[in-house]
Amino acid sequence: MIAPHSPFAPQCETIAVCLDDSPAHPVSATAAPPPAPAAFAMTPLERRASASLATIFGLRMLGLFLVLPVFALEARQYPGGDDPARIGLAMGIYGLTQGLLQIPFGLASDRWGRKPVIQLGLIVFALGSLWAALAPDLDHLILGRALQGAGAVSAAVTALLADLTRDEVRTKAMALVGSSIGLMFALSLVLSPLLAQWVGLAGLFALTTVLTLGGMVVVHRVVPNAEPSPQSPVSEGLKRVLTHLGLLRLYFGVFVLHAVQLAMWVSIPAFLVRAGLAQDHHWQVYLPAVLLSFVFMGVFLFPLERRGRLRLAFLVAIALIALVQILLLWLASGDPSLTTLSVLLFVFFCGFNVLEACQPSLASRLAPASARGAAMGVYNTLQSLGFFVGGWVGGLLVRGYGTQGLFVSCASVMLLWLLVASGMSAPGRHDPPPKAP
Repeated sequence: MIAPHSPFAPQCETIAVCLDDSPAHPVSATAAPPPAPAAFAMTPLERRASASLATIFGLRMLGLFLVLPVFALEARQYPGGDDPARIGLAMGIYGLTQGLLQIPFGLASDRWGRKPVIQLGLIVFALGSLWAALAPDLDHLILGRALQGAGAVSAAVTALLADLTRDEVRTKAMALVGSSIGLMFALSLVLSPLLAQWVGLAGLFALTTVLTLGGMVVVHRVVPNAEPSPQSPVSEGLKRVLTHLGLLRLYFGVFVLHAVQLAMWVSIPAFLVRAGLAQDHHWQVYLPAVLLSFVFMGVFLFPLERRGRLRLAFLVAIALIALVQILLLWLASGDPSLTTLSVLLFVFFCGFNVLEACQPSLASRLAPASARGAAMGVYNTLQSLGFFVGGWVGGLLVRGYGTQGLFVSCASVMLLWLLVASGMSAPGRHDPPPKAP
């Protein structure tokens, strides 16, 4: 429960309701009038911050995604690569170390500033990529992947983006970052098999190192500086972000979203093969689905946010993903058509991209400025753990209960999330435009 004069209270003073619907957040009789349409236009500083931080995410994630489509096959060529369990460990340990270090990096960015912490994380990620590029065997490759994950900069980057943008444009800024990640994922599906033939897995890790160094240049030369955040004791900030009801809903949601995403992909490639599409052509389904879903997000999400209906967009996106899981369960007992699978993947990415834009935006609005890095650290930790648990549990479910058991579980947790999220209400706090440094 948050006292009315706590750091959380100013976020709810000018609105009817906020994401935490506990009695400690008073509800006013009349809502504040919606902002003028011009308020939703980005300032030059906000555009620069959004584009540069999206570039950092994009360069880093392209390097990461490039190895994933070919990792399982290429890693077999290393000494020790005859053990599928150790190959799985090499793939998954990135998410584990990433999850463990998001909170420390987020807390550090609250204390020592966002940009120095981002640069430190990128250095660690580059060293891990270089180590993996030079790895003589699978053991060294596992160590390189663990070191890559230790460069956990996502919390600091999203906190900096929140520092540099107003609430009215925050979702748009987060959507730009999410879109850069989605585009890099789609691009990697096309480029990865081709590059792997030329340079092998070691060459892909070397390219990742170069891309990360490029990201460091962007941080130094392009990313704006944010005004220093108010300081508070680390333990106090962490306590606040771990006991806030609205944030707890978002933590649960981001864990479920990414667990379901990765669990789905235990079976989706096999579905596409059953539908008659060879593995090296799967990008022909993924790429259009991802790109068209960005169009949907622009048409659906931003107009609703301008009308104060962000909560509706959020719940509809969850319901869309739940519906996809139910329909995949129905398809699991037969032979799915390629057209049906393409439509379902498009619907999935529509819901996924909306949630990827909404959730970090909402989390950054609810967190106090003095603990924003801590809040995004917890958020990104749950995101990484969702990847780890989704892949692990998804494989166990398919092994024990088949694809039907997998999609029953995915549909169930999505419906549970819809129930948990139904108690939320969208914030409407409006910050003044950030000042240029």
